[in-house]
Amino acid sequence: MDHGILPSLNIEEQKSSTDLSINNMMFRLKLVTWNVGVAAPPDDLSDLLGWKSETQGVDMYVIGLQEVNSKVLNFISDMAFDDPWSNFLMDALSLLGYVKISSLRMQGLLLLIFVKYCHIPFIRDIKSSYTRSGLYGYWGNKGGVAIRLSLYGHMICFLNCHLPAHMENANQRLDTFEKILEMQQFPGTKSPSILDHDVLFWFGDLNFRIESHGIHFIREAIDGKRLHLLWDKDQLNIAKKKEKFLEGFEEGSLNFKPTYKFDLNSDLYDTSGKKRKPAWTDRILWRIKNVSHSSEKDTLATEQPIKVILENYSSHMTYSISDHKPLSGTFTLEYKKLDCKPMVTIQPEGVWSADHDVIVRYSTAEEFPSSSWDWIGLYKVGFRNPNDYMMYLWVKDDEIGFGEDFTQVYISAEEIPVQGGEFILCYYSNKMQSIAGISQPFQVQQSKTSQRLQTTHENFSTGNNTPNDISSHEYF
Repeated sequence: MDHGILPSLNIEEQKSSTDLSINNMMFRLKLVTWNVGVAAPPDDLSDLLGWKSETQGVDMYVIGLQEVNSKVLNFISDMAFDDPWSNFLMDALSLLGYVKISSLRMQGLLLLIFVKYCHIPFIRDIKSSYTRSGLYGYWGNKGGVAIRLSLYGHMICFLNCHLPAHMENANQRLDTFEKILEMQQFPGTKSPSILDHDVLFWFGDLNFRIESHGIHFIREAIDGKRLHLLWDKDQLNIAKKKEKFLEGFEEGSLNFKPTYKFDLNSDLYDTSGKKRKPAWTDRILWRIKNVSHSSEKDTLATEQPIKVILENYSSHMTYSISDHKPLSGTFTLEYKKLDCKPMVTIQPEGVWSADHDVIVRYSTAEEFPSSSWDWIGLYKVGFRNPNDYMMYLWVKDDEIGFGEDFTQVYISAEEIPVQGGEFILCYYSNKMQSIAGISQPFQVQQSKTSQRLQTTHENFSTGNNTPNDISSHEYF
């Protein structure tokens, strides 16, 4: 797979590459939705994720999938191990300096969030929730999965939905979504419901169809690039004008071909006997809190704490593993940073190697909610998610020293990787359920024993050692 030129994984360089956006309180988000039709990941997702054109400027990827293979054997396997889509995306995006900070799976619905290293300490209060709507609420093939988080102090919610299918079920789709908005709750008192968040992104296979027009009219409008002739008959556009609970939801123009329904491995719309009409079933919308409930005077008088700017909204027709085409939206979020400093600053002390014990130094903000269950993990640069640590230690168990504004933690030499390499330290907060602090990348020296073993092996491989020479080394 061609990832193009990989950016530096240095955290300070990550920050400097987005200095303009950070200083001006801007944050770039790439959101993708795709009904993958139980297919395995394709070999190349560079066009969909914009690896060659956008990676340097994208701060966060949010990826919502529907119809991920959830047959019994696949689902049981995915409960014990990450599913193929999660593994594929983690492997690819980790090479580009992104870490999966959260994910949620409900049968075929999958939601994943990846972010650049430099933003990790400022993403807090991560919570997830889901609503089943299949088989009267007992089955999770339809419904919604949501992850919410605090981004530099602003509450953001991402809701990935798969709503009921078929032309005649428009009212059922609306009822299902309204139920999700009303019933889905997050633990705690901070933004407990979906609509309490500063920004809500709603996306997925929403299954809304094009009414009234026949299949030939729709296909001619598509082929003639007169998509605007279809907009007024789109069921979601119609509902937005009528339904009060949809007030405030915004969407970009539908200037791309309908993303459903295609023959597999083809760019042709459905040629089966059913000949389903093309439709914009896959959508990305957003809602800023209170915009729909404020008068024009109030809106002008009160500056919105966060703005959402849609830069690009497009389908990706080159992918043909499913009867749906994937859809992406690139956004810029403008806001005032409410959380400006990490809760924890952490760094290694001195030279690190497995030849001796080492020390970690960290300090915390006054308001940091420390816990005896907090831990520090050692990660290889390029780690995929918070569970990818090489080793970890409980902070309170291994404290050895205190200063006026810092704490020292001891790590035994036995815990340090003997081969060395480039690593990162992360402080994980149990109460925040997220990484509260992350160090700069640093070098762990290869241990002397490992160096001797490597030299001996190289000499042996090139024939420079005799059997007597080899037997003289105790480690053989």
